[in-house]
Amino acid sequence: MEHVRNTEQLNKWRLMLGRYADGQISFGKGSQTFQDMDNVLDYLYSREYGEDEGVRDPKELTGGNGQSQLTVSKWINEVNRLFPKETIEVLEKEALDRYGMTELLTDESVLEKLEPNQELLKLIIQLKGLMSPKVLQAAKEIVRRVVEELRKKFEQEVRQSLTGRIDKNHENPVATARNLDVKTTILRNLKHYDKEKQRLVLEKVYFFSRVRHSVTWDVVICVDESGSMLDSVIHSSVMAGIFASLPMLETKLVIFDTNVVDLSESVDDAVETLMSVQLGGGTDIGKAMRYCETLVKNPEKTIFVLVTDLYEGGRPQEMYACARGLVEAGVKVMILTALDKEANPNYNRSAAAKMASLGAHVGAMTPGELAAWVGGIIHE
Repeated sequence: MEHVRNTEQLNKWRLMLGRYADGQISFGKGSQTFQDMDNVLDYLYSREYGEDEGVRDPKELTGGNGQSQLTVSKWINEVNRLFPKETIEVLEKEALDRYGMTELLTDESVLEKLEPNQELLKLIIQLKGLMSPKVLQAAKEIVRRVVEELRKKFEQEVRQSLTGRIDKNHENPVATARNLDVKTTILRNLKHYDKEKQRLVLEKVYFFSRVRHSVTWDVVICVDESGSMLDSVIHSSVMAGIFASLPMLETKLVIFDTNVVDLSESVDDAVETLMSVQLGGGTDIGKAMRYCETLVKNPEKTIFVLVTDLYEGGRPQEMYACARGLVEAGVKVMILTALDKEANPNYNRSAAAKMASLGAHVGAMTPGELAAWVGGIIHE
């Protein structure tokens, strides 16, 4: 047993050190799985040595154990066979981000085997221009699966924030802990107090009703599609789709760089929205805001959400003038410097301070925090 443990430890060290350690530490007998892992890792990480080590074309690389050559497709198969999900995601990300293995996204059979996740979604958005129509269809399916996962994750929290404020004057037949009326429950059950056991017997539990507003609010979401905002673009598209499904909100979605694209007609289809994103180019925030002004029909019942890092490539004066005009007209203005799960922004702080001084709310938010902010406004 001790010998087996020692062999496994040596195999792990050999795997970590790579094929150049083979002369000093070799895989022990019965270590085919470790050898297969080594072959797969070497196919990827041999690229690290570059041309200085005389490495052959990356497509022709093999592992150090002399096994048959790997292709990208075979490599993906082996990665999925040999490693857990968390490791698969790391290896796929390294292959695309660090080593530029764009074959992963231009070969349909390979693409279909990749693990759907937000990192892969970002890469599809960035590289979709390289894809043939057939591969693009496979990519769309991955985008759809990731979007659906994000939607499920956010939807319940959004709906809870927006379905209405608590009405303490009416009882709610829907029994949820969120609506529990503790005071009424105790007072109305006091007559059932068990003196012998010294406990309150609850014959009926009471819940608050939730007020549903008949007044519709307009929400205009304007999203900067520059590369640094990609996580925010993804979350904004998903959130816009959820907002659009709610009866109390009329939702518009606009994306921009130096051009402005109104995606309001397909706001409920985040897949089409994300596949429409064109990364790169400049940023003209003022121009986008001017367009969004034309979408405001009832300022007192409009929420304007601008998702941007505030690095303006156009005229900052126009951006500030638009913000001032919207606030003075009664529009609720939120400048989101990031909208993602981490809410860790990189943004123009002086521009943010100026926007705040004009009356806009400025900050980074998670999707749940945005829903709570919108809910707080429409239920005031």
